[in-house]
Amino acid sequence: MNRKKLQKLTDTLTKNCKHFNKFEVNCLIKLFYNLVEGVERQGLIIGLDRNAFRNILHVTFRMTDDMIMDRVFRAFDKDNDGCVNVLEWVHGLSLFLRGSLEEKMKYCFEVFDLNGDGFISKEEMFHMLKNSLLKQPTEEDPDEGIKDLVEITLKKMDHDHDGKLSFADYELAVRKETLLLEAFGPCLPDPKGTSDLLKTDLAVPCIWIPSMCCGYPEKPEEDRARLGLCELLSAS
Repeated sequence: MNRKKLQKLTDTLTKNCKHFNKFEVNCLIKLFYNLVEGVERQGLIIGLDRNAFRNILHVTFRMTDDMIMDRVFRAFDKDNDGCVNVLEWVHGLSLFLRGSLEEKMKYCFEVFDLNGDGFISKEEMFHMLKNSLLKQPTEEDPDEGIKDLVEITLKKMDHDHDGKLSFADYELAVRKETLLLEAFGPCLPDPKGTSDLLKTDLAVPCIWIPSMCCGYPEKPEEDRARLGLCELLSAS
């Protein structure tokens, strides 16, 4: 991309970007084209496909849960064309890294609502918790423990007692205890990974992007998930 096109794209994306300034948007655009090798192939979509995007989530943001990474990809891929384009990349990272609590609640709920019906069901909770929690050596039947945890979660968060979580249920619970934002699995960036996003190995200007990740300590994602669940247990 030549300088004139880069400048025009930077100006356009900056106007609609809430949380990055012009310099940061410019860096993110350069990083995007670096990641897709900057090759504009005629007739093909230029973007990060599912595998490339999952690799970024894993290497940079230290995510390991396949189900959650797929859901994060779908949250970024707003037009559902199977690739994250440069517009989706910049706008997605704006929310992912610096979004307000309101924005992050909507994003996390979208990730956790696996079938997109507007609710987080018992079955969805079970699958997500089973994936995000480490099996303990002493557990003979871990599935039973997960089922118990689902019931505890519903008791804590299901305010209208209909056996599933609506966004209203989820929002009310998170506003009371922010740690519940990622109650069903880490879908926001690891604090250290956030600061590493635009470091020097990609040959673009290095900028600092503070995480604003609700005060999570720098622990593996399974530990972060357990922190949220321990909060549920201790308050029950």
